Amino acid sequence: MLLSIDWDAFSGTRELVFDAPIWGTRDREPDRLEAWWKRVLRRGGAAWAALDEDYPLYPGWEELERYAGVPAFVTLSHADAWTWLEAFPGQDVLNLDSHHDLASFSGDPRRLRPGNWAGLALEAGLMGRYTGLYPQWHEHLPVAEGYDLARTGAELAPLLPPEVPARVTLRRQTGPTDGWPDPAEVGSLLLVQSPAWTSPAHDPALQRLARRLRCTPIVPPLQRPTPCTPPRSSTYNEGHSTFPAPPPEETLT
Repeated sequence: MLLSIDWDAFSGTRELVFDAPIWGTRDREPDRLEAWWKRVLRRGGAAWAALDEDYPLYPGWEELERYAGVPAFVTLSHADAWTWLEAFPGQDVLNLDSHHDLASFSGDPRRLRPGNWAGLALEAGLMGRYTGLYPQWHEHLPVAEGYDLARTGAELAPLLPPEVPARVTLRRQTGPTDGWPDPAEVGSLLLVQSPAWTSPAHDPALQRLARRLRCTPIVPPLQRPTPCTPPRSSTYNEGHSTFPAPPPEETLT
């Protein structure tokens, strides 16, 4: 089987945060950096730490290091996931994510995007069965997909081809590592940054995890800078990182 980890399963939000991207956002360059800077300003801050109260890093991500040794990849967006799937075609996929990624509610439904990569892959035969595993913290967030799975399923069904739902399972975790497969069962792992939905304050943790897992970049994630002045779109892509080798104290044994 294949294991997909969207960083937004850990870099999340608390309930009733009015400007949280989980309410709905696009995935454009301004959504990945400038929108987070505006959230900092609304909270009277000048550094990403101003986001910490409303946008926590939920526990459990450190336990992903158990998958060290599994062929691992890291990428910017789930729109890049087909590159990974094409290298391991036809396998079942477990996706730990704050979104089902099976269909988008707006835009061209046939254009590959973060919100529909899994549904289109099922339809194309790139995967066998698909399990969407929502993080436990969704149980406290009524707006989240993983809060009411019956509601989510009812919203999703009309958007999928008739043959696809039988190969889909959606469930929510009951604990931080609930539902994770044994490393021996995982043929490959994909770690996805999803910067439109994940706080820049948590980029260092993502980078650490990618190094520990020895991830090969597909599309290099962003290393968003500490904000001192509002970021400029013209210099936006200067923040890309290819995750250099870890220093000696981080060497895996």
